[in-house]
Amino acid sequence: MSDTDSTTDTPPSRLGRLLFASGLAALAIRNLTNLDGRIAYADAKGVPLADKLVPASSGLLLGGSIGVGLWKLPKLAAGSIAAFFVGVTPLMHDFWAVDEDSRGEELTSFLQNLTLLGAAIAFFRRASEN
Repeated sequence: MSDTDSTTDTPPSRLGRLLFASGLAALAIRNLTNLDGRIAYADAKGVPLADKLVPASSGLLLGGSIGVGLWKLPKLAAGSIAAFFVGVTPLMHDFWAVDEDSRGEELTSFLQNLTLLGAAIAFFRRASEN
């Protein structure tokens, strides 16, 4: 491979970006269309200022997913998604602090979010190389 044969000059797979982004956009829209329920859940989890943070974080996720999907401002977009998961995951899916009946579901959600965080970091790294 020569110095001019660089794969970092092209965006990541369009299909991969669209699958990742559309799933996250759907999650964000579900949050935004059920704000009262999401705020109540976050409030029950002890999230401070849930009435402000739930719509703000959902907007962050929506904006980030659109940016990654279109590969526009991809570093900012992937960073926004990563920030969402870093902030939300340990607060909302604290499997270590719930009763035995809820532990499995919270652990699954925690691990799913961890996986999505990893993908966001990979997109961020790829955007940083361009």
